[in-house]
Amino acid sequence: MELIHEYMQLTKPRIVALLVFCAVIGMFLAVPGIPPWRALVFGTLGIWMASGSAAAFNHLIDERIDKLMARTARRPLATGKLTAHQALLFAVLLGIASMLELALLVNTLTALLTFAGLIGYALVYTRYLKRATPQNIVIGGLAGAIPPVLGWTAVTGELHAFALQLCLIIFVWTPPHFWALAIFRRDDYARAGVPMMPVTHGVVYTRWQVLFYTILLTLVTLLPAITHMSGLIYLGGAVVLDLGFLYYAIRLLNPPDELFAMKVFKYSIVYLMALFAFLLLDHWLVDPLVQHGLMLRQAI
Repeated sequence: MELIHEYMQLTKPRIVALLVFCAVIGMFLAVPGIPPWRALVFGTLGIWMASGSAAAFNHLIDERIDKLMARTARRPLATGKLTAHQALLFAVLLGIASMLELALLVNTLTALLTFAGLIGYALVYTRYLKRATPQNIVIGGLAGAIPPVLGWTAVTGELHAFALQLCLIIFVWTPPHFWALAIFRRDDYARAGVPMMPVTHGVVYTRWQVLFYTILLTLVTLLPAITHMSGLIYLGGAVVLDLGFLYYAIRLLNPPDELFAMKVFKYSIVYLMALFAFLLLDHWLVDPLVQHGLMLRQAI
């Protein structure tokens, strides 16, 4: 059981849970009512396996720096509970299984996009961008923003502008989310030689970047309402959540203590989950009312 637990830790279950949650919301938003069970079940499973594979590759590539950072020192490879060969075999098998499952039981487009996301996170971001530029999380954020697109294509088999809006929201959300953590863990990143923005440009500059991206995020989250993807229920929820994020970002410019950056980080997670929950709530409550209204007008 302990060995199974260590393999599960390789998949970064908390992070993957958030990614899969966003993918599932994408599935529900793609169609009225409940998505087809086949796409829902096998799409969710395939996206989870691919995300877990990408996370395992991340553990493997970051083994050296994980040992130097307090936040990651207890990971299975850093502690020696799993070997690099075990992690590599697990990551490869899980990745292959996810691609086959998505291609055969869902659709080819979802399998291809999922593979691109896996490569983007595991290799492009982790292997190169993370060590090359303080803009690593901005450029590499696209890989982490793709899950709702995968959910959408798993159900419909095609890309849609609405799905890309969801991707854009997560893409813009990622920098303030991660930089808040990086501010708190800047000594870790400096010790490991990772050029995160608080290390290369200082904490004050990074705080202003968090505020800038939070303002941009506030504008981006209005798109679903502006394009009539969602209605007033989502808009009201988004505005409240955005005001909360803006408060935290502004307060971060002159924080009461060092722990405040972690409060911003934790709020950002709640923020994203709640935002997507409002999207789903609006979709479920408003769409049936619209359909009912259309049926009444046709009857009259």
